[in-house]
Amino acid sequence: MTVAVAAFAMVGVSPPLVGQPSPGELELIDSVFVSQAGDTVPAQYGYLWVPESRTKPEGRLVRLAFVRFPSTSPDPGPPIIYLAGGPGGSGIDAVQGIRFPVFMALREAGDVIALAQRGTRGSMPFLACPEPWVYPLEQVLTREAFLQSMLAWSQRCVDYWRALGIGLAAYNTAESADDVEDVRKALGVDQVSLWGISYGTHLALSVLRRHPTSVHRAVLAGVEGPDQAYKLPRNQQAVLERVDSMVLADSAASASFPDFLGSIKMVLDTLKKAPAGVNGQDPNTGQAVSVTIGEFDVQWLTAGSIGDPSILSQLPYLYSLLAAGNFASIARFVAGSRTRSMLAMSFTMDCASGASPKRLEEIRRESTETLLGDAVDFPLPYVCDAWPHATLGDAFRSPVRSDVPTQFISGTLDGRTPVSNAEEVRSGFPNSGHLILEGAGHSDGLVLSTPRIREVMVEFLKSGVPADERVAVPFRIFVREP
Repeated sequence: MTVAVAAFAMVGVSPPLVGQPSPGELELIDSVFVSQAGDTVPAQYGYLWVPESRTKPEGRLVRLAFVRFPSTSPDPGPPIIYLAGGPGGSGIDAVQGIRFPVFMALREAGDVIALAQRGTRGSMPFLACPEPWVYPLEQVLTREAFLQSMLAWSQRCVDYWRALGIGLAAYNTAESADDVEDVRKALGVDQVSLWGISYGTHLALSVLRRHPTSVHRAVLAGVEGPDQAYKLPRNQQAVLERVDSMVLADSAASASFPDFLGSIKMVLDTLKKAPAGVNGQDPNTGQAVSVTIGEFDVQWLTAGSIGDPSILSQLPYLYSLLAAGNFASIARFVAGSRTRSMLAMSFTMDCASGASPKRLEEIRRESTETLLGDAVDFPLPYVCDAWPHATLGDAFRSPVRSDVPTQFISGTLDGRTPVSNAEEVRSGFPNSGHLILEGAGHSDGLVLSTPRIREVMVEFLKSGVPADERVAVPFRIFVREP
């Protein structure tokens, strides 16, 4: 790599080419893919040029990247395109990690394509903000101070990408859905199947609406419907209440944590009156510092942990420590949360999708009635004023109706994309089934929590017959040994 090309790669901007590419231009490179665990498999790397904005077809181009794994079937079906969550996740990153065996298993049904969506790592531009968001550890993180800090940081990120000529408003779900269609066309196939997780389901639903005849089958895990980009506080509250019921049903847990929900309220009330100052370590410098912990810190951290059963199972124990005044137990988590590297496209995508007035009113009302308020969404939608974004509108957020065979997958301990999300979306999908995972959370839990997930996906993608099942996933409340 020359110095000039390396410099462009560092900021995630496409390097100048000898001869400008054209929209639809595709480069395919046969290679060997190596996972993080050292697994190797023949693969084909693809690079496709598409318009940054299809309202300006003569304007800047975006280079999408993907990895295509050949099918192991003698009679493969259409290629399966993986759409990562976030927004901001890269399909190429996902296949390199612990989900690699699932990608390989799906090759029984067809070629599997891990796509790096526009703005994510692997594609260009890669819209990482040039500096992380940082909030002083010694200051209390109030909701208002958090928003002001995030607005100022957002403006610096926007200014950076604007100076490089990037049209941030073009990084939205409608454009990304058209990217998927352009990948299909470039590969010369009549149809593709879609496998989306979390935000990836939001994108998949847009593909189904915009290009209905291009989709063969769809697997939607952790469903985020067209008007579900902003999360409802009541769904997080429901997970906390479910955990409370599990505590009460477990003799050891109920003896140790007799009032889990009451402990949460007590801790939040205590911190609202007087934030706690504890000793901690600056994650950036490694130096000992004073960390000030406030009510919103705990709400935000808890909201972020709901969906990960490994953390969720320990929440009763953690809140028992906090209720006893041991705030030092979370100092490192608070310190870690005060520095975050983020992508510009994560904000432009979510802000463009937005929410209907009805949903915004639900969020406002529920935030006053639930323990964690609107922490699950914050700083959205309030930070959107700082980000150039498309306004996709009510038509985008209206229900999707499709006859495409679809397998829905949900976890009962998922406070971000709950079972009810999938059931709401499923009403427009007459040829669908719902695999409900009792005890599973968000993200990896929707892929790896039981081997049955892989079996259902492979069977469905091969046969087109979706499954209606409930499968128990091991989950137990953590109780410290005496």
